[in-house]
Amino acid sequence: MQKISVSKIRIIAIATLSLLLLFVLLWLSGCTEASGAVFAAVLPGMTVGKVISGEPVTTTLTDELSPSLLQNEIDDRITKIRPMSTPVDQISRYKGARKSGSMVVDYYSVDMRPSYAVLNASYIEPSASTVTSNSVRAALTLDNSDVFETSDTILVLDNNGYESDGVTKSSANLILYVLGKDAETGKLLVSAVNGKTIGDVKNCVPTIYPGVRLVRMGRAATELDVQTAQFETMPVKEQNYCQIFKMQIEQSTFMKIANKEVEWDFSDQEEAAIYDMRLGMEKTFLFGIKQKIYDPVKKEPVSLSGGIWWQAGKEFVYDKETDWTHDILVDMMQKCFTGNAGNKRKVLIGGSNFIGRLNKMEAYKTLSGDSATVKWGIDFNELTSKFGKLYVLHSEVFDDCGMSDCGFIFDPEYIQKWSHVPFATQTLDLKKAGIRNTDAMVLTEASCMTLRYPNAHMRIVPKKD
Repeated sequence: MQKISVSKIRIIAIATLSLLLLFVLLWLSGCTEASGAVFAAVLPGMTVGKVISGEPVTTTLTDELSPSLLQNEIDDRITKIRPMSTPVDQISRYKGARKSGSMVVDYYSVDMRPSYAVLNASYIEPSASTVTSNSVRAALTLDNSDVFETSDTILVLDNNGYESDGVTKSSANLILYVLGKDAETGKLLVSAVNGKTIGDVKNCVPTIYPGVRLVRMGRAATELDVQTAQFETMPVKEQNYCQIFKMQIEQSTFMKIANKEVEWDFSDQEEAAIYDMRLGMEKTFLFGIKQKIYDPVKKEPVSLSGGIWWQAGKEFVYDKETDWTHDILVDMMQKCFTGNAGNKRKVLIGGSNFIGRLNKMEAYKTLSGDSATVKWGIDFNELTSKFGKLYVLHSEVFDDCGMSDCGFIFDPEYIQKWSHVPFATQTLDLKKAGIRNTDAMVLTEASCMTLRYPNAHMRIVPKKD
């Protein structure tokens, strides 16, 4: 009988013990069933792995067991790189870009008709000695007479009407009825609904002083009216240019293979380059000037994109020498949220000096300014008033561009990104081309940004000296 060597006995014993140990580990982990089992076997010197049997490997299962295995789309990855530094670009990527078939983007914007006008010149009521039957008609000089049409009714703020006797002042506001417009002067011709009795003439329009707001109300037609003044809101065609944003990353072969004290590879350089590229794009999307220039060196035209700062339809001016008060903040939010077709939730970004003024205010706390929220991957502070809610964030781009005292309120629902060339990477083989012994990659995007409903967005600027 052939003798078994001691070394072979040892090998068999070790293998047997290993199998026993594997069985014990599986039994302890509860994974004794072979069908449909997913288990992890851990032995000294072995890498943790996952074994799947009895079911197909799906993306959902893969995300559960090995979440880092499947790579996200490049744009989704970009949104996770320092999102709070580039809020405009971040929000636009979350919303998604519209495909543009050209480097020139034509788009239409439209605003709602204003709901009020302001009286520019005083209207003085006639005296009892000069009043006539024609005094029931008054000609008002407004900052914008186009707000009103024939048969509109008008609510006059801060002016009380009169009771039916025409002498006793009413607790209700003065109401006017639009008769038409003076063809020569453009003044608005009105009569009073609850006016004043002067002499023997009833329903005269009482004195109204400049600065009073006249609010457009519903139209009042007669029984025989079939037609009324026309109302149209025509979109205005605007244009912007897509700008080609590029960033190139290179790493030499010797740098790649060299020993390093800390882990720093090509992907780290790529992330840093994307962040730097996004900062540049953010500045362009905000403050860029729409223009086409000619590069005499490259002998090619260059398209520059216009920023949304210049597209906004409203502007709020404040005195930076005066401390912000509750009234200033309320006035800013009133102008931001009224007189447009915007939403009641908007984003406020601004420079460090401007955000600092908000934080120093007691009113900031009074208006519920301490709560925080996370939206679009960004941590915002909330500023809430009766007019609407602002998501507030400091933007370092404003500081970089010398606009630390400025702010910008935009409606995220009406901001649109256009992409002619979506964000993409291209690997360059510089070694094969005999140029440089490096690994190289180019990041490219051709895009621009536009605003719909310009009056839903507002610039905040300090008063000029």
